[in-house]
Amino acid sequence: MTHTFLIYGSYGYTGDLIAREAVVRGLRPILAGRDPQRLARQAAELGLQHIAFSLDDRAALDLALSQVNVALHCAGPFAATAQPMVDGCLRQRVHYLDLTGEIQVFEALARRSAEAQAVGVMLLPGAGFDVAPSDCLAAHLKRRLPTADRLALGIRGLGSGVSRGTLNTGVESLAGATWVRRQGKLMQLPAGSLTRAINFGRGMESCTAIGWGDVATAFYSTGIPTIEVYFAAPLALRWGLRSTRWLGPLLGAPPVQAALKAAVQRQPPGPNAAQRARGRSLLWGEVRDPAGQRRVSRLSTPDGYTSTVLAALAMVEKALAGQAPPGFQTPSLAYGADLVLELPGVTREDVAQ
Repeated sequence: MTHTFLIYGSYGYTGDLIAREAVVRGLRPILAGRDPQRLARQAAELGLQHIAFSLDDRAALDLALSQVNVALHCAGPFAATAQPMVDGCLRQRVHYLDLTGEIQVFEALARRSAEAQAVGVMLLPGAGFDVAPSDCLAAHLKRRLPTADRLALGIRGLGSGVSRGTLNTGVESLAGATWVRRQGKLMQLPAGSLTRAINFGRGMESCTAIGWGDVATAFYSTGIPTIEVYFAAPLALRWGLRSTRWLGPLLGAPPVQAALKAAVQRQPPGPNAAQRARGRSLLWGEVRDPAGQRRVSRLSTPDGYTSTVLAALAMVEKALAGQAPPGFQTPSLAYGADLVLELPGVTREDVAQ
């Protein structure tokens, strides 16, 4: 086994950003995915080895994983693709990281923690913007108020846009409700029904609860039983979320899903370099305890895609260096609440006792 890693889905928008930054850092990942033509073009440009295979080809998957120590899985939607890659990593004893923000994936991998521990494999989903910075913020807040039993997080994205992959995942979730955690249990609320005002440092803004991955991961990172995650949403989006209460069945119908995904494919692959450079993401977190104590902290990070590249590669490099605690992990469980401060362009402030 060589001391390197595999990027599956490397020619996708985010996978390609990660591969290019890896080369800049002197890393030599193996590029992988289903499309041999796209892989060959990317590999020729970057001067890297590549392997084309489908995740349902067990023999090819095992052969590819047998050559690496770490797999970074970038091919979503992860609800459909994570299981076969995790299965292969457990068989080949390869550490697994991915970029998911999907609650069902986090919960599924948490249930496999003992299995991964038995073979010495780390399972670390959510190594990108969703959820690495927000998970570190949640852990920092728990550190500030160890008695906390309620956690609220808020996210505000500024100016970069979204990729086709993110849009496709969003299309698939249109028929769903909003997830929150209450007393340790996941539960659903009608979309758009839970709102609050949050100050990200620019004055109070209206925000709507969303099923961000921290509803799952922050529970494992902090033990806090009641968790809500909010997104700073313009009025049109808030009304759109509320409309899914009545339109959900229609939006989830196969013909409508197919039409929406076809429209996504007509969009640009994702924000360009200038848009990413201009973009910033602001994160806010609040914890409270039964005695009425409250703590608030905020993060400012580069745009979500830049943050994903920086966070994912930081954790890959740690795993390659032997820092890979076995079993299910979150970013802060594996590498601490201050991991996010190791990333260029990230600042954190504590704004309330």
